Amino acid sequence: MKQLFAVTLFLFTATLFAQQGTTSPYSFFGIGSLKFKGTIENRSMGGIGILADSIHINVQNPATASQLRLVTYSLAGSYRRTDLKTSDDKQTATTTSLDYLAMGIPMGKVGVNFGLLPYTSSGYKLQNQSNDVITQYEGSGGLNKAFLAVGYELLPGLSLGVDANYNFGNIESVATTFQEDVEFGTREINRSSVLGFSFNFGAHYKTTFSNRLEWTASATYTPETEFTSENDRILATLLVLTNGTETPIDLRNIDVDNTDFTNPSKIALGTGIGKAKRWFVGAEFVSQKTSNFVNRTADLGEVFFEDAISFKAGGYYIPNYNAISSYFKRVVYRAGFRFEETGVNVNGESINEFGISFGVGLPVGRMFSSLNLGFEVGRLGTTNQGLVEETFFNTFISLSLNDKWFEKRYYD
Repeated sequence: MKQLFAVTLFLFTATLFAQQGTTSPYSFFGIGSLKFKGTIENRSMGGIGILADSIHINVQNPATASQLRLVTYSLAGSYRRTDLKTSDDKQTATTTSLDYLAMGIPMGKVGVNFGLLPYTSSGYKLQNQSNDVITQYEGSGGLNKAFLAVGYELLPGLSLGVDANYNFGNIESVATTFQEDVEFGTREINRSSVLGFSFNFGAHYKTTFSNRLEWTASATYTPETEFTSENDRILATLLVLTNGTETPIDLRNIDVDNTDFTNPSKIALGTGIGKAKRWFVGAEFVSQKTSNFVNRTADLGEVFFEDAISFKAGGYYIPNYNAISSYFKRVVYRAGFRFEETGVNVNGESINEFGISFGVGLPVGRMFSSLNLGFEVGRLGTTNQGLVEETFFNTFISLSLNDKWFEKRYYD
């Protein structure tokens, strides 16, 4: 019954998975801001995805699924506070979201992971005033990723894997224009329903040296694929009443061609060293060909996309994982940092992001389950060239539950 309840809860919650929220003005471009693909455990260590063990799901490298020895469920959510600043103004925004649902099942040398997580997000409210013309921009939505990953231990210490991803979602952008002393305004609504498949291939290697030190190497590659966007556009004339209410008086559906766009290729290479169940430090380099991105609805001359790169480093420390007398000696302490060139260039300024993270894994229950808490502070963007700088504080929480399935009974 416990297992049936867990699976039922997983499937039911998946149907309620909402689009990932954001308040970043940089999500205006392309198909929105790319979201972090990984667990809270990864994110608390700067985002590195090179670790593999028997009780945690790693959704970044499918090869690590072969290392699981217990059935694992994982569910996570987050809260983000962002201070947005320009050269002459400041605002604060917050978002709360469900980050991912995942489940891993071990089958000897084979492991299977599946679940749902966000891929991109779009959410902004902007205003531009030129002389007596005011244009307001508002966007929402994003893409989600349903994935199925299979990992196989080819040789002792060497695992290979692949995951298949179905990417889907809706993005809406609204532009409303008013002119001073003019009774009517105009509104343009662009909606895109995006669908597409992608694949991710992974390799993971781990070997033990003297003094029980372990060296780990990890590599993943996502080939370039094509996504399809089904587009529609609505133009409206707005009557602005004296109380400020906007009433559409003329709506027209405009025929817009469906478009195909490139989902960029990505490669990640990482390595680290540590002592099993005690400590680990590692680093990872990621390169993504986001220069293939295009804007969905407009050709913005002052904006272009360039290849994105990121560097991540972090690790964990466990004082004594099997301590009986002290609970806190069994707690996992994590920390890390990351630097990213996001691939967006606005007004000649590359938009970069930096973050420092830390967190803890608190043991719960009789097995190896844990409650994971993570925190991150960082900065995105710049105030140069009239742009927006974001200073953010993220709080993450996840529950990782472990259980044994398919046990052979020796006694009835």
